[in-house]
Amino acid sequence: MSLERAWVVVQHVPFEGPALIASTLSARGGRTELRRMFLCEPLPDDDELASLAGLIIMGGPMGALDDAEFPHLARERALLKHCVERDIPVLAVCLGAQLLAAALGARVYAGPRPEIGLGTVSLTAAARRDPVFGPAGHSLPVLHWHADTFDLPDGAELLASNEAYPHQAFRVGSAYGLQFHVELGAAQLPDIAPALPAETRIDKRHFALVSRAGAALIDRFFEASS
Repeated sequence: MSLERAWVVVQHVPFEGPALIASTLSARGGRTELRRMFLCEPLPDDDELASLAGLIIMGGPMGALDDAEFPHLARERALLKHCVERDIPVLAVCLGAQLLAAALGARVYAGPRPEIGLGTVSLTAAARRDPVFGPAGHSLPVLHWHADTFDLPDGAELLASNEAYPHQAFRVGSAYGLQFHVELGAAQLPDIAPALPAETRIDKRHFALVSRAGAALIDRFFEASS
């Protein structure tokens, strides 16, 4: 993987960084450039898009359409739309997946109830044919941390689902949206624990399964995007 073209990571809050995404990419010889929205750092402009290896949008506690309080969200949706149109690889996590869906014209709205904690998602037939999700088999261990959901954008393939939130992951071209988290490792637990609801229990053995499966999935994403 060339070191000349960076993956831009858009980070919304300090405790939701790229974690295993950054370390996996580094192990493959790639590099990330952080754009921290909580520090008002600039998003890539149109001239920069051609030089990007890809775009990664992280999660955050805000809603995907909370533009009045977070004006950068509208710019992120426009950036995501441009990336999809230009076939620039995208990995969009949690809030990122909601922004990706909205950028492609789908409705984003409150889910039936918050879904927070360790769990699994079932992978669809389309996922089992997908180069990124296929090797994971029929299910994937994940960390849920969301209260909003979305309709599938036109032309999207549904990759993962569960009973509470049917739209858990999707793909449009070279862009992947993951409603759940698989990018967190043991090193991130001290940072995320204070932000989780007090009643949330994190079983370390289940969490280790999430991290192991997530690292493999992330590596396959970068392989497919190279």
